[in-house]
Amino acid sequence: MRFNFWLIMHIHILGICGTFMGGIAVIAKQAGFRVTGCDANVYPPMSTQLEAQGIELIQGFGVEQLELKPDVFVIGNVVTRSNPLMEEILNRGLPYISGPQWLAEQVLQDKWVLAVAGTHGKTTTTSMLAWILEYAGLAPGFLIGGIPENFGLSARLPGAPRQEPSGKSPFFVIEADEYDTAFFDKRSKFVHYHPRTAILNNLEFDHADIFPDLQAIETQFHHLVRTVPGQGLIVANGREQSMDRVLQRGCWTPVERFGGDSGWGIGATYDDGFEVLLNGKSQGRLRWEMLGTHNQLNALAALAAARHVGVAVETGIAALAEFKNVKRRMEVRGVENGVTVYDDFAHHPTAIRTTVDGLRRKVGSARILAVLEPRSNTMKLGTMKQQLPDSLTDADRVFCFGANLGWDAADALAPLGDKAASFDNLDTLVEAVCAAAQPGDHVLVMSNGGFGGVHGKLLQRLKP
Repeated sequence: MRFNFWLIMHIHILGICGTFMGGIAVIAKQAGFRVTGCDANVYPPMSTQLEAQGIELIQGFGVEQLELKPDVFVIGNVVTRSNPLMEEILNRGLPYISGPQWLAEQVLQDKWVLAVAGTHGKTTTTSMLAWILEYAGLAPGFLIGGIPENFGLSARLPGAPRQEPSGKSPFFVIEADEYDTAFFDKRSKFVHYHPRTAILNNLEFDHADIFPDLQAIETQFHHLVRTVPGQGLIVANGREQSMDRVLQRGCWTPVERFGGDSGWGIGATYDDGFEVLLNGKSQGRLRWEMLGTHNQLNALAALAAARHVGVAVETGIAALAEFKNVKRRMEVRGVENGVTVYDDFAHHPTAIRTTVDGLRRKVGSARILAVLEPRSNTMKLGTMKQQLPDSLTDADRVFCFGANLGWDAADALAPLGDKAASFDNLDTLVEAVCAAAQPGDHVLVMSNGGFGGVHGKLLQRLKP
């Protein structure tokens, strides 16, 4: 639907509490719009971020919200046909637009966009890249699917660069999701962004609710590749055959690889970091507290992308030494009675395996109690249930919240034997975890949702 953007002063966002749409809300507020929004389920950290920004939030999708009379409704992909508010918007012929298209037309048109795509690590890598540019004084805008600790918010407009205090930064860093745009636009979100610098981090089958197979996702990634200009740069994971297949379908842009036999590589590794290599030559030693090879690869990708916009590698390494990660990425929520409780966003089997492995490397032989909620659409469908046992083998105990699944969690976890148990009641799960926990244990909670506030319940129950 066409309308005059210059006359828009009030937007109402449907599905505002998703990480992407919440970021849209923050950016629109900063740009001077009146922003209101609604959603069915509200939980931190996005709900608290919206409150801090003074954004009016309405629970549910009631048709009475039409009385707000916004200039345009911005529609999140959580909204489907039969949604009562959406149906009335359609019936009355009111103006609406998807979040990615709104962002592209209102914010990204004249920007040097740096987009980070991939099945895993998007949020962390995007946060790293935004922080490197910030550290270098470039004051980028960004939209990230989480809240980086270095910034304290998930999105903002570009600011004034250190080198040009009276100007505005041309750079915008965005987490580029392959999930579909909206019920009326089934393209992946990232085709709207038209990046000049694109990171292709990794690619596995996911989002089984909208993609039939891996090849379908590879096609969407190739659509993204087709939008990157010849004078741009693609930074691609050199360990991923799926990325090779994507690029072999056609590429018109220079490519730098990381993690493979050429390009950006991991040199000597230490307890506090690793040596950064470029074409076999050391670029410096990165000292940090991040865990796992996956984060080393994320760092290489961020360093390569930052160099493309003029940030020296040594500056990028210095920035990453001060990187503080993202909320809900191995975030310590508290310690009670000698038991440490973590929160992590992991929900795909590969991410679960990587997260458990990272914690294992940190805690050594200490016990890890994994607490899992298979909540994503892919996991609810049971598409990857057979991969779960292998992803959890490094945990000493596994507690799965199996309510509202279309498959039997206990049966899926049976290969783990007595160390795994499934629960349909959250309070019963909490009691079981706390009964098993001992001083010195590490309780790793993994979910892409609020998980019923299980972290607080565990910490309260663990108090002596």
